[in-house]
Amino acid sequence: MTQWRNWSGLESSDPADVVTPASVAEVEAAVTDAAERGSTVKMVGTGHSFTGIAAPEGVMLSPAALSGILAVDRDAMTVTALAGTPLYVLNSELARLGLSLHNMGDIAEQTLAGATSTGTHGTGGIKASLSAQVSGLEMVVGDGTLVRASRDENPDVFAAARLGLGALGVLTSLTFDVEPLGVLEAHEQPMLWDEALARYDEFVDANHHCDMYWFPHTDRMQVKVNNRLDLEPDEAEPLSRFRAWLDDDFLSNTAFAGVNALGNRAPGLVPRLNELSGRLLSERTYSDVPHRIFTSPRRVVFREMEYALPRETGLAALREVRRLIDASDWRISFPVEVRMTPADDLTLGTSSGRDSIYLAFHVNRRTDHTAYFGGVEEILRAHDGRPHWGKVHTRTADDLAPAYPRWQEFLDLRDRLDPDRLFTNTYLRRVLGD
Repeated sequence: MTQWRNWSGLESSDPADVVTPASVAEVEAAVTDAAERGSTVKMVGTGHSFTGIAAPEGVMLSPAALSGILAVDRDAMTVTALAGTPLYVLNSELARLGLSLHNMGDIAEQTLAGATSTGTHGTGGIKASLSAQVSGLEMVVGDGTLVRASRDENPDVFAAARLGLGALGVLTSLTFDVEPLGVLEAHEQPMLWDEALARYDEFVDANHHCDMYWFPHTDRMQVKVNNRLDLEPDEAEPLSRFRAWLDDDFLSNTAFAGVNALGNRAPGLVPRLNELSGRLLSERTYSDVPHRIFTSPRRVVFREMEYALPRETGLAALREVRRLIDASDWRISFPVEVRMTPADDLTLGTSSGRDSIYLAFHVNRRTDHTAYFGGVEEILRAHDGRPHWGKVHTRTADDLAPAYPRWQEFLDLRDRLDPDRLFTNTYLRRVLGD
């Protein structure tokens, strides 16, 4: 029997069957067959969601053979790719074509379907989430037929299925808005807590992208801003190969893994280790094509909870979280990440209808996350927070519904596209109901 397990090791399942479709017709056949047998069907990605959102219970569809670019439209500035394409493959192919996505998150291992269906996002920009950069899609729905959706065709499906949680059908292709390949300049600098939070709006409003990291048990923060330069890609000034290896490979992965291992063995050392890590940060400026600025390797396995809060309350929530951590006996070795996204029009988007501040909390895989995440989640909920669909949270359909003005719109569409709940699983029963 094949077992499915996600990257963090928090979720696993034992699907009854595994199918690797190589075409849309084979996806349609697999969906139809599962329906006739009274089973369920779920296309998995790379397992980078921390929840069981993609956990297959009946038929597991592997995306391995559904990868690659299908079409490039330079007049419309769109690119269409198969839904199983890993993001790093799309980024590489787009760069080869002289194109780029506008924004992205900080890892590139996910499939396009998985990243969009869970709301993977970056920070700042005109659009922050990958889902908001989708301009068209194709999806096999519960009756085994292929549905196409865009702003002009099936707009209600388009609004919901760009971030559809895998609950509406099996995505087979996605069309993204793209832009000419340019150069991003990254400026990173260490800063103390009071100054960083006092200047947060300044950093967000004066730069294209802004990301902050706070080291718990300390006053240490790191501020990173990215801005577009009027340069050609060959004019960029990236980090030297050695500096890139030292900072983003050795220190951020190998050394960080060692720090976490030491902190696990001696939790009392964590505050001092965090203080040391914060003090060792240095200011640096470099530039490169966008996907090399936005994304970086992550080899230390962790668990994560992330919430989107209204921009006007996000920093107040962060200050409350700090007071909670300072008053607790928790020892948190991972930085807390702070990002901002503009409002979007996704039906169940965590930034739907409001500019948002995202607060992300992590622990390494050998640390029990339940008390820390549970305590912090109470604060985030009190600030009208919406949990990232692919990251750890305890919310259910009953208490999620009030957080989304278009909740019923999504449920009605689900009833139409998947009335027999062919695409459901334990996670979706919890967050959407039956």
